[in-house]
Amino acid sequence: MPLDDRDRERYLDVARVVVAEVSTLLAGVRPAEIRAKGEPHDLVTEWDTRAEDLVRERLHALTPELTVLGEERGGEAHEVQWCVDPIDGTVNFAHGLPLWAVSLALLVGTRAEVGAITAPALGWSFWGRRGGGARWRQGHDEGVLAVSAQTSVAQAMLVSGFPYDRATNPRNNFRQWEHFQRVAGACRRLGAASLDLCFVARGWCDGYWERHLKPWDVAAGALFVEEAGGRVTDAVGAACDVNKGEVVATNGAIHAEMLIELAKADAGVA
Repeated sequence: MPLDDRDRERYLDVARVVVAEVSTLLAGVRPAEIRAKGEPHDLVTEWDTRAEDLVRERLHALTPELTVLGEERGGEAHEVQWCVDPIDGTVNFAHGLPLWAVSLALLVGTRAEVGAITAPALGWSFWGRRGGGARWRQGHDEGVLAVSAQTSVAQAMLVSGFPYDRATNPRNNFRQWEHFQRVAGACRRLGAASLDLCFVARGWCDGYWERHLKPWDVAAGALFVEEAGGRVTDAVGAACDVNKGEVVATNGAIHAEMLIELAKADAGVA
């Protein structure tokens, strides 16, 4: 099912409408039911499932020709489908920390063609389509997403995250995190991969890396970084595949250096 620009615009309109409705549902709520899904750090609340159910209901009504893949209800992979994380950053959400998001993307193969992300508790919105750029809105302010001009990792603000099974998984990002704490300007862990990518696209952060991700974590945000002039690959510089779970996203200017430093960290080189 090839898409042209008119298709992308139509699906982008749908994505923006649906995430806005979910944002309204989630505005000001606090969870009453919090439980672990498997790993003790991987939380889910009643609002995660309610939000995804609303997304599925609205997408089915608006785009019955497409299937939905979601974090909470799952789904089979198809060549063209919606991909949703109803609450990215559930741990933040469960604690009342406003750094969480609703993320929706239209996937064609292994990359997003359309995306919309909102941070309801902060009033932030991000959206875009492949070949058409990406934008942000906060309150009455709106603009084009554009990556930073930083050219050196030594001066860069980087952001990352850790897998839920970090206590038992040797590929836990600890070595890479320590390495960048030594060589980068600053490192942050914010707890919502979709927003991390939006912050790179917005120019607030210069680079992002993480492993053990799911398609709904990265699909929309990776699109925004690319449309904002940045670069998104895996840790060895190959094209980003949202199913692979490994992402390095930067402003482009520091990308090669980021990959070199990640390789040093993996090899245990200071």
